[in-house]
Amino acid sequence: MLVATKNPPAKLIVSWPLLPDDFQLPDDPVEDETQPLIAAALRQPLTALPELVQDALIVSNFALCAGISFPSSTNDEPQTICKAPDWMYVKPVNPQNVSQVRRSYTPHTEGTIPQIVMEFLSETYGEEYSVEFKQRVGKWFFYEQIIKVPRYVIFRATTAHLEVYSLGSQRYEAEEPDNNGRFWIPGLNLFLGIWEGTHESRTGYWLRWWNAEGELLLWSEERADQERLRAEEERLRADREKLRAERLAEKLRQAGIEFDDEE
Repeated sequence: MLVATKNPPAKLIVSWPLLPDDFQLPDDPVEDETQPLIAAALRQPLTALPELVQDALIVSNFALCAGISFPSSTNDEPQTICKAPDWMYVKPVNPQNVSQVRRSYTPHTEGTIPQIVMEFLSETYGEEYSVEFKQRVGKWFFYEQIIKVPRYVIFRATTAHLEVYSLGSQRYEAEEPDNNGRFWIPGLNLFLGIWEGTHESRTGYWLRWWNAEGELLLWSEERADQERLRAEEERLRADREKLRAERLAEKLRQAGIEFDDEE
């Protein structure tokens, strides 16, 4: 789907204030029970790669904030705008004191711009394609024109429909998948694609990562299964070697050749 973004007002001013402590974040419930599962499944395999998680913020349904103001309006005070992407990856972010709890993220003030944000569509469309910036600010406009996120992903799990947009000079442009149906995501240096199967008691379509060599990044249970299989193969190999040695020893004894087993 192509979205024609309206031209933003020429004097729209963007600032990067920290979210005030008394700012009331919206407490909207997720629209679909699959959304938290898909978000967690995207994050989990990355935790096995220290180079991707160190100094990174990997979150879902988390406030991404900026301030905007219109100097020509009667009230030119910056208005704090927060959107909560269904999934977001930022690296690097500024460290926080262990006593602090991060409840929002403001680019430039707290770290860099997110490398990627994702929205998971439910049965009804929300703000995912909204380019509104007057009465309210739509998510598309916010990611494209305010935050300027390099990659914007929209995914509908029920139909396995995946859209990836990259930020051009001013507008998002639809990306084309490679021959495997995957999209290269700079910043993570991974491919993003669709996988069908069962995970966390849910059978359906999932978003998953592949490395530059085309190897699927495994979930923890898959890595555990792989280790069990490797251990079982090693046990079987050792059993075969032991049986081969016993047969050889028996043949030598039958030939009248004795040897000390302890040597």
